[in-house]
Amino acid sequence: MAKILIIDDDDQLRISFSKLLTEEHYDVVSAASGEAGIEIVSTTSLDLVILDVRLPGMNGLDTFKEIKRLDATLPTIIVTAFGTTDTAIEATKAGAFDYLLKPFDIPEMLKLITQAIDAGYCMRTPVQVDAEPATYSPDAIVGQSPGMQKVYKTIGRVAQTDATVLIQGESGTGKELVARAVYQHGIRSDKNFSIINCVAIPENLLESELFGFEKGAFTGAARRHIGKIEQADGGTVFLDEIGDMPISIQAKILRLLQERCIERLGGDETIPVDVRIIAATNRDLKSAITQGLFREDLYFRLKVVTIELPPLRDRTEDIKPLTAHYLERFSHELKIDNPGIREEALDLLKKYEWPGNVRELANLIHKALIFNRGNPLSVSDLSQIIRKQETPGEISQDANQEETIRQWIHTCLSHPSGDHSFEFFADTICAMAVEEALKISNGNRSQAARLLDISRPTLHAKIDKYGINTISSTQVIR
Repeated sequence: MAKILIIDDDDQLRISFSKLLTEEHYDVVSAASGEAGIEIVSTTSLDLVILDVRLPGMNGLDTFKEIKRLDATLPTIIVTAFGTTDTAIEATKAGAFDYLLKPFDIPEMLKLITQAIDAGYCMRTPVQVDAEPATYSPDAIVGQSPGMQKVYKTIGRVAQTDATVLIQGESGTGKELVARAVYQHGIRSDKNFSIINCVAIPENLLESELFGFEKGAFTGAARRHIGKIEQADGGTVFLDEIGDMPISIQAKILRLLQERCIERLGGDETIPVDVRIIAATNRDLKSAITQGLFREDLYFRLKVVTIELPPLRDRTEDIKPLTAHYLERFSHELKIDNPGIREEALDLLKKYEWPGNVRELANLIHKALIFNRGNPLSVSDLSQIIRKQETPGEISQDANQEETIRQWIHTCLSHPSGDHSFEFFADTICAMAVEEALKISNGNRSQAARLLDISRPTLHAKIDKYGINTISSTQVIR
């Protein structure tokens, strides 16, 4: 359960906001002053701080600076009730996760809270490279194959530099874990780590999310917004699925890499930014260049150091340690004894092609343990799940959920109605799956993401895309 500290001198807001977050299954503590909040930060393990700008005694900006000194990786959301947001903007530029104006909308704040906690988790949860069973971690890159040994060596060599890194590999091979390992072993590990999924954010919003915008830059731009790249100044930005980035935005990323500066939308000020870029893609960028979908000059700027992640079918010797890792991880999460696996079942796993790579193996073990009755996993246990995954009768709900759904529909709906497009059916089924998971988990997004076997950022992207209302009340906290 994530622990949140609220620092605000408004007694009514602290009480009502604490109640709301407790109902959302967060552990909440609060303080009425900056000094009291700093004392809690120095003595308590926290996942997020929500900080008001106007405080008695030590003001919000000074409080934030002291929080950053105590724990540079603790995410902080700034809130202010005043029309002038200069202090909040300065705090954001100095490393605050984001800021909101009072009165703020509950769904917007809850979304921001979840994003901030996810970002903090990525910064603070170590990724073990070539983990041994005795040093088990849920976030580990596992494998002894020659291909993975090459990956480990590259991570070790590049981590202590500021070189731009391009991670290439099929979906499900673990590109985000590798990016986090490079960050955590690097010279900027005490600074921000910002993950930007170039597919999850709609194209018309991606540019403003990356680079920010000035007040009046477009309809609805009521205030200046600091983009994710500027927020990460001094730290690391991970551009996931960069192969799907619109070519118009690629030009701005190229400028960032060449000149180390950006411009906000609607602004004419050149803003210097010091960030390390790590990018990842499952696409063949050389082919995308030939098709005019990716800039060749950006490709060469990105591939200063390239890390190629081998598909699981090319490192079958790693299936045994990976299986042991996921048996331990999911048994722990499900609060059951680790039943182990029979040798003949392991042989079955080694013969499978694994189109979904390591992620598919993790999902398989997770599902098998859910229905397991305490006996070692058998060929029968695993083959039933594998058949379902190979047969378009069950929708696989991994991080590539949408593409899997499209393939399922293409197979099953040979004669779709002329009044509905293929995309409509795919989106409808995906939206239904998300809504059902949220219903089962009583609106708890962390539980819903686990039910769907997707990350929380991916779940949030789906909620936004399909306009799913997760809060029944339109209440606003003032």
